[in-house]
Amino acid sequence: MQSYFKLKENNTNVYTEVIAGISSFLATSYIIVVNPSILSQAGLPFDGALTATVIVCFFSSLMMGLYARNPILVAPGMGLNAFFTFSAVLGMQVPWPVALGAVFWSGIVFLLLSAFNVRTYIVRAIPRPLRYAIAAGIGLFITLIGFANAKFIISNPATIIGVSPLNPTLLTFLAGLLVTAVLVTKNIKGGILLGILFTTLAAYPLGRWWATGEAAATLVNFNGIFAAPDFSLLFKLDLINSLQWAVVPVIFAFVFTDMFDSLSTLVGLAEAANLLDENGEPKNVKRALMTDAVATTLAGLVGSSPGTAYIESAVGIDAGGRTGLTAVVGGLLFLPFLFLAPLLSVIPAIATAPALVLVGVFMIRPVIKINWLQLDEAIPAFLAMVLIPFTYSITQGIIWGFLSWTALKLITGKRKEVPWPLLIIDIFCIAALFLHR
Repeated sequence: MQSYFKLKENNTNVYTEVIAGISSFLATSYIIVVNPSILSQAGLPFDGALTATVIVCFFSSLMMGLYARNPILVAPGMGLNAFFTFSAVLGMQVPWPVALGAVFWSGIVFLLLSAFNVRTYIVRAIPRPLRYAIAAGIGLFITLIGFANAKFIISNPATIIGVSPLNPTLLTFLAGLLVTAVLVTKNIKGGILLGILFTTLAAYPLGRWWATGEAAATLVNFNGIFAAPDFSLLFKLDLINSLQWAVVPVIFAFVFTDMFDSLSTLVGLAEAANLLDENGEPKNVKRALMTDAVATTLAGLVGSSPGTAYIESAVGIDAGGRTGLTAVVGGLLFLPFLFLAPLLSVIPAIATAPALVLVGVFMIRPVIKINWLQLDEAIPAFLAMVLIPFTYSITQGIIWGFLSWTALKLITGKRKEVPWPLLIIDIFCIAALFLHR
């Protein structure tokens, strides 16, 4: 294990990697319930979608750890599941078996792009200032998700967003945030994990001891232990009808969205955690992208929306995870929830919210590497960084970052700073914008 994962070379050890894997799992585990709840609105059976979600998380994360040796978990992507349900099935009236077929074929396209190194070339074509900005933007995005999960930041018609009034739930979150911040600041091993556990325990009285306002509903609930897996969605995809011309836009929408999400997540995490090779590129980038492709193909076969590298993996990386062992541990933790899914309800959203908020501190570090005085680089970097959280979409941030970089460089006579793979990316970006009108 020491030699396979190169623990000493990465200044880590088994204990740290295990804690990091648990931390990443806890930050990502919400997808086991959230993904089937979204897919069920498209007509897929909830229990079948839950089983499919666990299968994708388990096998794909295991592959990321053992094959790509990166500390990144893979799971069905948020946003991709929304596109599957609300755009493809409900909006375009594509039957869900056909939509699953589109997921499968988009995975095949991924595999071809990865096998022929096309996606690797695309990664290498991303300008470094945009890499730093994407990392920072993802950090802000994760922080926003954390504050939203805790109901600290809420919708406000007058100001778009606002801050929630103080209540027992919010006070519990703030206490968890403070405790987690102290643990992390003092470099306590497993500080993120301990913070999640502390906040869960602190949330237990809500709705029991404090039964007013929002706290009238209990957040920590025990709904049993065992639930048998439902394999009813396995191989229910429609491979033939999903190749109809009318479904092609759905396939390519999955391709573009998943590509941008996975590329930006991989690059962002690699830059923030210094998971770079001797050439300054993300470690094992080809294998990592191949894993992402396999995850999407597998998702179509078992009955889920596309799989992708998960930004919440930053929680485990911030806890010290630096090798594939982190992903292996996280992946293995998904497997028991084929049978133990009800246990996840014990950990409320506000328990992982402090960890997500603090990850922003870790992810935003590369922003100091951007030359803010060179405006033809600073402006695209700024747009990429702020549009990721402002549009609630990694894809939108990276699209406008790329397009503005190319436009400014070409208009100011710096054509040599726009490599041809970046021009190909720009074509994909423009196509993605039209596909998501």
